[in-house]
Parts: sequence; C-alpha cells; structure tokens
Amino acid sequence: MSCFVRITRAAAIAGLIAFSASAPIYAAPAKDSGDPAYEAFERGEYLRALKEAEKAAAKGDVAAHTLLGEIYAKGLGVARNYTKAANWYEKAAKLGDSDAQLALGLLYAEGKGVAKNLARAADLFDKAAQAGMPTAQYNLAVILVDGRVRKQDFQAAAELFTKAAAQGHAQAQYDLGALYSLGKGVPRDQRKAAHWIKAAADAGLIAAQVEFAVMLFKGRGVTADQEAAAKLFALAAEKGNPVAQNRLARLYAHGAGVKADMHEAAKWHLLARQAGVSDFWLDLQLAKLTEGERLAAEQAARDWVVSDIKR
Repeated sequence: MSCFVRITRAAAIAGLIAFSASAPIYAAPAKDSGDPAYEAFERGEYLRALKEAEKAAAKGDVAAHTLLGEIYAKGLGVARNYTKAANWYEKAAKLGDSDAQLALGLLYAEGKGVAKNLARAADLFDKAAQAGMPTAQYNLAVILVDGRVRKQDFQAAAELFTKAAAQGHAQAQYDLGALYSLGKGVPRDQRKAAHWIKAAADAGLIAAQVEFAVMLFKGRGVTADQEAAAKLFALAAEKGNPVAQNRLARLYAHGAGVKADMHEAAKWHLLARQAGVSDFWLDLQLAKLTEGERLAAEQAARDWVVSDIKR
C-alpha cells in the first residue's frame, strides 16, 4: 500500500529542479534599515527600487546587487532577463552574499541566463550551505545523493538534510525520513523516519501526508491508527493527489478507518483512475453498482473536478 518513492539518481536531480523553481531568492534587509531600494521594493515600486539599487550597487552595496538580480530574475517592473539576473547575482556572490550564491546556483542548475552547469551549481550551493541557508543545504544534499557531479555520499547528504530539516525545510524533512526508512547514510530507524515524515506532512507537503498516512495505517514507526490515516489520505486526496484518492477509495470500500461507503469509494476511484492510477479490484467493485449508483458516483466525481478548478 506504500507509495514511498525511493531516492534514485534521476529522482534526485528532478527533485532539485522542481524545488528550485519555487525557492525564495532575495532576503531583503530589515524593515528598519531605511534602505530606499528595499522600501520601494516592498511597496511594489519596482522601477524606483531598480534605480535606487543601481545607485547603491555602484557604491559597493552587496545586498543591492542581489536585489537587482531578483528584479531581473522575476521581471519586476522590467522585462524578465535571466542573463542580467545572473550577472548581478554573480557580482554579489563573489562579494560573499549567500542569497546571491543560492540564487545563482539555481540559475546554473536550470540553465537560465547561463549554460546549465550542475558542478558550478553545487559549488555555489556549498558556499550558501556553509552560511546556514536551508535551501542551499537541501539542494547540495540532493546533488550528493545523485552522485554525478560530486561523489555520491549519503552520509554527508543526511547531515545536510538534517541541518535543513531542523530549520523547518519540509522537503528536507521528508527526504531525511526517506534516508532513515531506507538506512541510507544513517542507521535504519522507522521511528525517526516517521518523526521526520510527520514533520513534513504537518508542514503541508502532500507526498509526506500520503506517506505518513501509509505509516499510520500499517503501524510502521508509529502506533497504527486507521482513522488518522484516513484523515490524512482524505486531506491529500482533496488536494488532488491521485495516490491518496486511490487509497481513500479502498478505505471506503473496506470500511477501514471510515464508515463503508461505496458511493465515496467509487467517486474517489474514478478520480484516481482519471489521473492515471488504475486499480482492477476497484474496477470490479464499480461494476457491481447499479446503473443509478454508478451514474451518481460519476456525477460526484465531475462535481469534485469543477469545485477543484474553482478553488
């Protein structure tokens, strides 16, 4: 019943790229700093922020270089230009700015504004990780798991995941749980795996919610609790996770952790199947419904899709 995805070379780099797309880049100065570029940036006056940051950068202000990179990377008040963003991040990174090091590393990881170069990205993540940045620690750990541009080292990766996880980085918490579950880089420990996967689930990471639900259902690393498992599957299912939808359908069909309800079972099975998760046993259960029951389940599935689009 587990949907746990083992860490592989391909999955590691795919995870890095997917994560980097949503990673925060610029850490602005404190609000009471009186920095005119930052204040304009916070008000959404991006062109003014650009001009003020250019003035500050000309005077050697490191954070201003990073802010300029942010403005061009996101296209705030100007046309998005990753090449210009990379140039400004490069200058700030050389001056030791960890935010810029992370941001430039992300651009090298994705090949935006610069030629794709994971080795260069790893070096930049390393510098930012040493400054304590959890996103950089996570990305460097992923590269160490991957083992292509740096020697594969699960122990070092686990140490970095631990540092990032301790700072509340949900994906690092989930992946650290994966290492404990598999015994990669750390002694195999299902209780610690459950601890970290639960932390990621509590932070809202859907994959972790599904996996921790599996752990609750099976009693792996935690006391078995089918009702709690059902609630987590339902939470992830409502967010559109097809694996959770399939698991929830089975729970309703069996009456495990929830009251047996073939209407709900059929609805969630149809949604999961539409998303590519097939289940022959549930197909058989669906075939046992009356035409009216089947049509009602199909309508309920359509209604859910419509409501999900509106959310």
